[in-house]
Amino acid sequence: MSVETPGSQSSLHRANVERVLRAVYQAGSPTQAQIARTTGLSAATVSNIVRELEASGAVVVRPTSAGGRRARSVSLSNSAGVVVGVDFGHAHLRVAVGALSHEVLAEEAAPIDVDASAVVGLESAEKLVFRLLERAGVEPERVIGVGLGLPGPIDADTGELGSTAILPGWTGVRPQAELAERLGLAVHVDNDANLGALGELVWGAGRGFADMAYIKVASGVGAGLMIGGRLYRGPGGTAGEIGHITLDESGPVCRCGNRGCLETYTNSRALLGLLSESHGTDLTLASMVALAREGDPGCRRVLQDAGRHIGMGVAHLCNLLNPRRVVIGGELAEAGELLLAPVRESVSRYAIPSAARQLSVVPGELGRRAGVLGALALVMTEMSDSQLFARSDGMLGVLPSTV
Repeated sequence: MSVETPGSQSSLHRANVERVLRAVYQAGSPTQAQIARTTGLSAATVSNIVRELEASGAVVVRPTSAGGRRARSVSLSNSAGVVVGVDFGHAHLRVAVGALSHEVLAEEAAPIDVDASAVVGLESAEKLVFRLLERAGVEPERVIGVGLGLPGPIDADTGELGSTAILPGWTGVRPQAELAERLGLAVHVDNDANLGALGELVWGAGRGFADMAYIKVASGVGAGLMIGGRLYRGPGGTAGEIGHITLDESGPVCRCGNRGCLETYTNSRALLGLLSESHGTDLTLASMVALAREGDPGCRRVLQDAGRHIGMGVAHLCNLLNPRRVVIGGELAEAGELLLAPVRESVSRYAIPSAARQLSVVPGELGRRAGVLGALALVMTEMSDSQLFARSDGMLGVLPSTV
């Protein structure tokens, strides 16, 4: 039996193969030139390794273009395994099946009253996951893991939702453990704002920005924080609760017990309440945004005021963390510049000038898919190098000893 020694040709080759695999895994479908830049390997070495991986079935190579020139993109083959994303909103459940190449193989959304019952929600998720796996032609044994998103902070110690006021029907439930038992698969859980940040970082408006924040504005307000390309959750899992920045100590009482939190001025109930007399009680966030885009003065004013308040929260965030980009997502983000222009106005007024100059505030690109795509990215993020290379070794067999 041969033994690899440090510095041997075979161990060097294996290390180079692992560097190429890691670069492909992290980028999704990079070109060979991008792999060379990322790994520091020569173009010839990358080309030879990619040829070897393609012959073994570990990667798929496709023609593409980069900078107007012909190129070859490289992505992990579906045989490397798949990941599943499950995203719960207050009124929807969305599930997706994705390959490690960052390709979505199947996706479906269904209306559901998530607030009412955890049992109903988890049962619906279980059925939808297995239905989509069947549709995608994927055996459950090939699933590396499942990402689960919920609209509330997850207690890092107990695994329970940190605020029972957000999802009263989930009190005492440990969603990660419950779904893992139902599916027989490894489950990773996080809140919806964090997953929105991951989704936009990998697939959307956050690409290329290692230091960014994703602000989700819908029934509440939350932020997902990316620092150095990694999610920052805090020791208790509650980092990013931007909705509880105090704007006015004598303001309305918030569900957290404080007064004048940002969320008390920007959550759906507060915004729609301002319009109940003029527009009735059947108005929804979606219809308010639609009316504002059509020119309704009351709806436009409410959105603009909300934008200024959100901008104050973003300014605080800039002064503390100095991100390069803030991505605005959630239902209110569909208002576009009606919301974003006042956000930028408040940032320029309240943020430290040097931080404000470096910041770009943009709308999310993924819309309502941000959470489920972030759930897919969560599994990829949690997947260790050893897991990736173990799977790759299974496809490669015995790695050749020379390039």
